[in-house]
Amino acid sequence: MLEVRDLHVYYGEIHALKGISFTVRQGEIVTLLGNNGAGKTTTLRTLSGLLGARGGEVQLEGTSLLGIAPHDIVLKGITHVPEGRRIFNRLTVVENLEMGAYTRGDAGIAQDMDHVFTVFPRLKERHTQIAGTLSGGEQQMLAIGRALMAKPRLLLLDEPSMGLAPVLVEQIFETVLTINRQGVTILLVEQNAAMALSIAERGYVLETGRLALEGRARELADNPEVRRAYLGEA
Repeated sequence: MLEVRDLHVYYGEIHALKGISFTVRQGEIVTLLGNNGAGKTTTLRTLSGLLGARGGEVQLEGTSLLGIAPHDIVLKGITHVPEGRRIFNRLTVVENLEMGAYTRGDAGIAQDMDHVFTVFPRLKERHTQIAGTLSGGEQQMLAIGRALMAKPRLLLLDEPSMGLAPVLVEQIFETVLTINRQGVTILLVEQNAAMALSIAERGYVLETGRLALEGRARELADNPEVRRAYLGEA
């Protein structure tokens, strides 16, 4: 579905991504692991068109995404839930969800909003509430729900568990699994490596902009280097 080949991205003269290559097959959950500064967020921002690449290729089902505006990438079926959620704090829950459907002109928006409320019942309870007054977990639900309103085929998730209590982390990951089972392919960047590897089929480990390891999620979870660096084991 998604193929990234020899991708190079810079911030000014800083070489952030140094020729990484990976694939995401339709229906998978694939996770990108790595320490802060490894290039995970940069990768997602490049895939969604927020950053330009100086070299390499990104293709969605054989069509290049490089040089395409972010809103056109949304139209092609990719949505991005950014690190830090980036909801519209002064809008209501419903208005935020409506913003997620801004590229659409079809008659199914109300039905899809009902689907989001089914996935996140808490948002239905809070549908008239100003988004900035929601709890952290509710804001994360809203950010994911807003992305779902664009009817993505590929969902890019950047640190969905950041800053959440453990019980909410489990709830968010259960929801990610539910979304995947409903037919949405997911590329997941996550600081909680154990949780990410528990739901993913495959994973890639980035180190300072380079691909260091790749494999089945279970294999990575059993890898001594991964266990020491990302799972907190001596």
